[in-house]
Amino acid sequence: QVLLEESGGGSVRTGDSLTLSCVLSEHTASSNAIGWFRQAPGKQRELVAAVTSGGGTNYADSVKGRFTISRDNAKITVYLQMNSLKPEDTAVYYCNVVVWATMEPLYDYWGQGTQVTVSS
Repeated sequence: QVLLEESGGGSVRTGDSLTLSCVLSEHTASSNAIGWFRQAPGKQRELVAAVTSGGGTNYADSVKGRFTISRDNAKITVYLQMNSLKPEDTAVYYCNVVVWATMEPLYDYWGQGTQVTVSS
């Protein structure tokens, strides 16, 4: 059973920080790479950051230097620390298992996501 539960979103101002959490089932997390995706109104869902089971990371150019992805394998949780937030970061954020070779989500299933709204 796939379990992906996102939390931690909110409404903040430009320059503020937020930390998102993604709780996964042990089966889902296993040895898989996990990614954070986001979808803004009227736009396609895009990968923001991904982390392998060993801690390797990959970031979208738009968030490099501002966002940090990490995972706690003991808690089966993946985090996204977001600093220096901008209005263009406004979106619903989701997590999913990532196919590392393509950076595409593995599952068609998506959780409810968590809304991040950044105002200027």
